[in-house]
Formats: sequence, structure tokens, C-alpha cells
Amino acid sequence: MAEPRSSIARRVTASAVLLALAACSGEPVTREPEAPPRRAAAPPAPEVPVADLPPPSLPAPAILCAIGDVHGDLEALHAALRLCEVFDGARWSGGERWVVQVGDLLDRGDDEDEILALLERLGPEAEAAGGRLVVLNGNHELMNAQGDFRYVTPEGFSDFGSYAAGRTPRGVPRGEAGRAAAFAPGGPIARRFAAHPTAIRIGDTVFVHGGLSPAAAELGLARINRDMRGYLLEGGPLPGSLAGEESPVWHRGFAMEVDEAGCAALGEALARVGARRMVVGHTVQEHGITSACDERVWRIDVGLSRYYGGPREVLVIEGGAFSVRR
Repeated sequence: MAEPRSSIARRVTASAVLLALAACSGEPVTREPEAPPRRAAAPPAPEVPVADLPPPSLPAPAILCAIGDVHGDLEALHAALRLCEVFDGARWSGGERWVVQVGDLLDRGDDEDEILALLERLGPEAEAAGGRLVVLNGNHELMNAQGDFRYVTPEGFSDFGSYAAGRTPRGVPRGEAGRAAAFAPGGPIARRFAAHPTAIRIGDTVFVHGGLSPAAAELGLARINRDMRGYLLEGGPLPGSLAGEESPVWHRGFAMEVDEAGCAALGEALARVGARRMVVGHTVQEHGITSACDERVWRIDVGLSRYYGGPREVLVIEGGAFSVRR
């Protein structure tokens, strides 16, 4: 039997009164929850592609210039590039010349971000002119990837602060979060370093930051470069090839006084990688570039940065002859 219209009207009116009273009293009014509007999930930010590693061995160019450790000093890098005759203060001006920088761009100075930006720009400019710019990984690049910031300046933290919005490792102090996100394995700067070799043979000269012991040389340049690349991209345990004092970025066996046994070890390492000589950085030579073992090793870390205040010198290889330019 249908309910009379008057009863329906009275019931609707009563419900309206109750709702009004509840609103006036401040009591919540229960309503059916509304379904939230559907939104498409935002796509993840695309990863910047990682450039390929160069081959572990390359033919020798007509002129090659080698630059030692820079340690966060842009003016020192400018000076070294000018000594190499490849930089006019704004762009690559070296034509078909090659430059090898042996690592340790980072730490102890305030200009790291500007140095990285300059080298990233000069690389393609060099290739377009028929030249080449090769930047190696040193122990300070590896240290920053491992979160070892002992030698970072205050500006070195603030310059990379904007990266804090990305993935930040747990337990990192707030002021270090941006740098940690940038340099940690898989981070944007670490991915850039992953395209840098750790050791490379150009002609009959092998270039490496610290040095190659016979054991490291036995692994081969390609293996060393792959191990560093893998760590910078993926993290995890540090590969054995990069750990300890025998690591190519930490080795100092040929850096200072080298006795007969040391020269024999150098010769063994060179034979294993098919090179006649080695060029290393890592250990400051207080009085300028030096050589040892009948010029089979050249030490080119002269403390370029203002932190050390060393001389401005580079090593030039032209027609198989070595000379120091200052």
C-alpha cells in the first residue's frame, strides 16, 4: 500500500529540521563519502642517458697535453688549459689537440660545479674540432660517491643543495643531503662520472690517477673501467679492483722515490697493459712535474689548486717527445 503524500512530506520536513539543528550545534553531519577524482599517475622523471666509456686503448694524436689534479679550483684549470693551448677563455680553441686530465676535480676548492660544467661543454667542442678531452676518475671522485665528504668546503655543499629534492641516502645530515643525492651511486653526477675511464692507454702511454701495480695491470684496463662504472651506477660493495692501496686511484708506489725493485714493478705493470710509460697524478710533486725509471713514469700532480699553491705546469707529448710546459 503506498504511503500518503502528506506522510512523505512530514518525514522530509523532519529530516531537514534535524540537519539544520545539527549544523547549528556544530555536530558533524554524516554524508556518503565522495569518491576522489581519478588522476593518472605521474610518469617518473626520465634518467639522463649515461654516455659510453671510451675504448681502453686509443691511437696517439699528434699532440697530447696532460693535466694533473685540479681540486675545485676553476682558475687553475683555466690556466692549465691555456698552457695546453686549447682554451681561449670561453671555448675550445685547440683544434685536433688532445687533453687528458688525470682526475681529482673535486674537494678542497669551491668551484666544483663550474669545473664540471666547463668540462662537460668542452668535451663536445673538442670532438667537433677533431680533438679530444679525456677526464679520468680519481680517488676523490670515488670518495664522494662513497659519501666521504671530509674534504668538501661549505660552498661545495651549498652548490649542490638543489639535488636534495631527489633521492637522498638515509642518515645524511641535512646540509649534506644535496651533495649526497648528486654524488651517490646512481645520482646525476655519479652517472656523469660513470662515463669517465679510470685508466686508459693512448698510444704507448697509459694514464691513471694513482698508478697501476702489476696486480692491477693484470686485471686489464677494460675490467678496471667497467668496475668503476658499475659501482658509480649501481653502488653495492666496492669491487676489489678499486679497494685498498693497490687500487689504481690510490696507488702511490711510483709517486716518490722509486728504487730498483719499484722500477721493476713498473716495467712489469707496463708490459701487462702494452705500454712503454705511465702518467700519474694523486701525489703532489712540490717542485713541479717529475719522472723516474728512465722516464717510464711521469708524475704530474703539481698542486695546481690554490689549496696547495703549486706551480702551473702541464705535460706535453708531441711526436713521441715529452716536455714540461709552464
